[in-house]
Amino acid sequence: MKTTVDRSVVVVAVLLMCAGVSPAAELHPIVDVQSGYLFGATKDGEWVKADEAAKAVSDKTTFVVYSLTESLGEVKGGTPKSETGPCEGTFFVGLSDKPEKGAIALAAPWNALPRKLRPLDTTQAVYIDAVGGFLKAKGIIEPKVKIDSIFRVDLDGDGEDEVLVSATNYFSEDKSVPMRSPAGSYSMVLLRRVVSGKVETQLVAGEFHPKAYAGKGSDDDASFDAPNAYRIIGTFDLDGDGKMEIVIGSNYYEGEEITIYRCDPNKVEALLSVSCGA
Repeated sequence: MKTTVDRSVVVVAVLLMCAGVSPAAELHPIVDVQSGYLFGATKDGEWVKADEAAKAVSDKTTFVVYSLTESLGEVKGGTPKSETGPCEGTFFVGLSDKPEKGAIALAAPWNALPRKLRPLDTTQAVYIDAVGGFLKAKGIIEPKVKIDSIFRVDLDGDGEDEVLVSATNYFSEDKSVPMRSPAGSYSMVLLRRVVSGKVETQLVAGEFHPKAYAGKGSDDDASFDAPNAYRIIGTFDLDGDGKMEIVIGSNYYEGEEITIYRCDPNKVEALLSVSCGA
């Protein structure tokens, strides 16, 4: 039986091959600019793990670098490398340039920053009260509220702004993260949004320590709990659906983790995460 081939399909396939485009080009890799961590990628609305995304990145891959508030231009990527030791399983991408304010690098044709974060005054009573109330609900009876940043942004593109609040207090003068959590300490990122006409507060990421960590024995690994400090890295449309994901970083005394979250009104979901540390 003779098979008829559409010549237009053949022509397109040949042109793509000549341009160096393969099916992997459908993947849109995501890199943390400052660390070089490869989160993974998106493909047709799906989230792809780093080991699969690494196959789509080379020294010819073009990324657009974004800060919290603007596009910083294009850079070239490098072949991802998988490290050993404390970073085992994490892929690193060497970028041709690493702008000081760069946060996320994305290899995709759409604008990942359709709406910008707008900073707000961290001393506003409404947010201090909201953070204090949330901490009390987590068992910290007399919270010492310490807000690091507040940002307003329309995450969904529906014309209704959401507010992101990051707050951390480990009672250290230099803002360092201790090996053991003191009583009443905490770190978190909250999302405040209007749901069905009512303001609701969601926890995006965080931890709370009503009591001081006392250890669990003589074993070295049990002598500290290595609390985390959480911070807002930015909000970006990383899958091209017009809605913005929230990127949160956390660090403890000898390691860090960065996670991409989707925040729907009824659920906060971690999509991709990278980490390095003991």
